[in-house]
Order: sequence, then C-alpha cells, then structure tokens
Amino acid sequence: MKQKPLATTGLMMASLALLIAGSNLPATAEEKPSSYSPVAVKEDFQSILKRMKTEKPKVMKRHMNLLGERYDLGDRPAEGVAMFRGKPVQEGIRVKLPKGMSWDKLAAMSPEDIKAKDLFPQGFLPLPHPSHPEGGMVFPEDLLKAVKDQDGRDLTRFDLDFDLPEHFQPEFPPAIFLTTRPDLGDVSQGKLVTPSNYYELFNGILNPKQLEGLRLLVTPFPQQQFNATEDRRSEKPSLGVACFDCHANGHTNAATHLVGDIRPQEFRHRIDTPSLRGVNVQRLFGSQRALKTVEDFTEFEQRAAYFDGDPVIAQKKGVNVLERGSQVHFMAEFQELLDFPPAPKLDVFGKLDPGKATEAELRGQDLFFGKARCGVCHVPPYYTDNLMHNLKTERFYKPRLINGRMAASDGPIKTFPLRGIKESPPYLHDGRLMTLEDTVEFFNLVLTLKLNDQEKKDLVAFMRQL
Repeated sequence: MKQKPLATTGLMMASLALLIAGSNLPATAEEKPSSYSPVAVKEDFQSILKRMKTEKPKVMKRHMNLLGERYDLGDRPAEGVAMFRGKPVQEGIRVKLPKGMSWDKLAAMSPEDIKAKDLFPQGFLPLPHPSHPEGGMVFPEDLLKAVKDQDGRDLTRFDLDFDLPEHFQPEFPPAIFLTTRPDLGDVSQGKLVTPSNYYELFNGILNPKQLEGLRLLVTPFPQQQFNATEDRRSEKPSLGVACFDCHANGHTNAATHLVGDIRPQEFRHRIDTPSLRGVNVQRLFGSQRALKTVEDFTEFEQRAAYFDGDPVIAQKKGVNVLERGSQVHFMAEFQELLDFPPAPKLDVFGKLDPGKATEAELRGQDLFFGKARCGVCHVPPYYTDNLMHNLKTERFYKPRLINGRMAASDGPIKTFPLRGIKESPPYLHDGRLMTLEDTVEFFNLVLTLKLNDQEKKDLVAFMRQL
C-alpha cells in the first residue's frame, strides 16, 4: 500500500501506535516506523499549543491514576533522618502489593509462579514518562520557579507537568561540595547556581578554566522541547536548557526525560536524572554506557541527547557544538570537582567506624557485604563497581504496554555509587522506587535474598549513613 505524504498525516508515526520521538499524533496503518523525527512540521504552533493544552488534563489524569495505583504517595518522613540541608527523608515501603499478598508470601514464590499469576508489584515494573508517547525533559516545580525568578527563563511545558510529589524529590537547592576545598563545606550558600550568580559564588574558589566550565554548565542552549521552533513545548520561544537545570547545583532535582538511544518510542526508558556528585570516580556514561569519559558525555549531551538522540533535528533546533579542547575540557574539569556529601560515620575505607555507628547500622553493614550481596556490585569506598548488570526482571512479568511504555525488559543498567544515597530519591534508573525501603524490597525479590523484616530495616539504616 502506498504511504501517505507527510502533509496528509501531519507527523510521521510508527504503525500500530508505535510513536517516534517528539511525535504526539496517532499512527496510520500505512506508515512505517522511522528512526527520525520529522524536520518539516506542517501544523502551525498555535494549533499545536491549543490542541496539546486541551489534551493536557486527560494526559496527566491518566498518568497520576497510574501512580496512585502503584504507590502510597503520602508524606511520611523518617524521624530524625534528613538530607544535608535539613529536608526530611521519606520512609516506608510505598509500592503497593497485589491484593491478598504479603512481601513474605511473594518472596517465597519462584519468578515463574509470580509471572504466571501476574503478581509482580506494579511499582516494580518500568515507570513511564508522564506522557511517554511525547517524552522530553520535564522539571519539578521548585526548579521552574527558581529559574524564572533568578534568570527570567520559563521552563514550564504547556502539554504536561512533572509527576512526583515534592517530598519524594531531592533537597532543593542542594548543597555543593568540592574535592579541592573540603574545608569550605557547602559552597552553594543555599542558592541555586545560575548564570546570574555563578561568578559571585565561585570567583576566588575556582581557577579560570573551572570558572569558565561552570559558566557553560549553567548556560542555556536549545533543546528538543525548549527552543524557537514551532514544535517546541514552551509557550514562548526559548533559549533552551542548561546542564544544571537537571543536575541542579551539580547534583539532581529528579527532572525526567527519555533515553535518546532506543527506538521505537514505546521502548525508550524513562531517566531519573543521576547526581553528578563523585562523577570523578565513575567510568561509564550515557544510558547504554557507551561513553567512557565525562568529556565524551558532556559533548554527546549537547550534540545528540538534548535532541532525543537525533542529530538531524538538532540542526534545525540549534545544536550547540562545543569545542573539545577548551569548552568540553573546562566543563568536565569542573564536574570532576563535585564531591559526595560528608559521611561522618565512615572511615577512609568507606566502612562504618564501630565507635560511631549504631548496632542496627553495623548489622546492616554485615548484611550489605554478606547475605544481601549488595557489596558484590556496590564496592566501597564509593559503592560502585563501574560496571553494567542485567537484573533480568522480565523473569517476573509478561510484556505489557503501560501508558505508552512497553514494559518488556530493563536490560543492563549501571551500578551507580551509593555514597550519599539518601539525598537522591527516587531510586533505580527510571525512578520507579520512591524510598530506600522500596529498593530493599525490590532487590530482595529480584535477587531472591530471603531477608526478614529486621534485616531489611538494618540494611536501610546502614545505607542512610553512606
């Protein structure tokens, strides 16, 4: 059958509702999947704006209903446990169990039985983007307000909102620690670093190369959803986004996106923005970890990841090609100064000082390196092995389409450092786990660890001290 011309269909789409990056219109049976986004958009901006604004309540209701089915999203902070600048840490298992099940009953079942009876908790399945067929960068409200107040940029999307409640997000703005100046403690002075204050905050602390690298990290450049074209997702033409709009103060604010290196659209993974703290000890970068240095990653982000992995559309929207020998190097040099937060109970080997730790924390440490087998991948002192591991979660569930996201497998995922882990909720690569308790339950089931309730609590107590 002859394919319809682009002018007739609006946007090129994959057949049978396989949507390509940046698209949001239904597919037709005649069309073939494409790796490329359409360059020539035939719908004018005002029509796109009106249509997507009208659809937004329905899109967000569908997604928030999914979160409500999966999780207990109540605000229940742990007593006496806080992030560096005082934000309470949430506690408790928030993933909801299938009806009639308990965690012990579920853990006693084989992966084959769980899959056959469809008992894998929904909150352990891959988490879709707030609008998975559309995708793109979405920022939490704290970041939106701060950037608009300080620099006049509006990163609000007219088609969707950020989805996770504020109490499950990292502290904002987060503290900044430098490997070169540990004597200074938090150098952020409680402020979000942006183009309007980076010089004031860091002049005299950084050398000229590092200061220029920081300037570039807070400078906005065009991106798929934030640019001047008719298929942007901000009401006004936009200068774009900065590296530190997601990696706020060199940490994370839980901003989300979709990986740029998987097609078709429904197989793309949601990204929970990882922290840049301690990036100097990491050796694998990018969602498929094909990038081996932070310089590679910095350059790749600007050239391709900002545009859903499509360098063709990047040319249209305003790709910022960084110069490797100076700009990329300067940005990387600053990033590699970002340190983990203090961990006063750890010794120089990254283990607990017995004179400072509680009995529960020491028991948790023994479990971490023993029965729970966490230490196989999360090796001290930074609690990473800089490798990829495939948990093969598909052993537990049948493939299914969830709000536009095809849950089929996770594939290999990176061992992220656990230093400072209580400061980086939510957890796992796509943010599907709201608390450390959820994370322990997930690995207890997936790795068949057979931990009892007290052991799970002790593990959480230990990880809060990392």
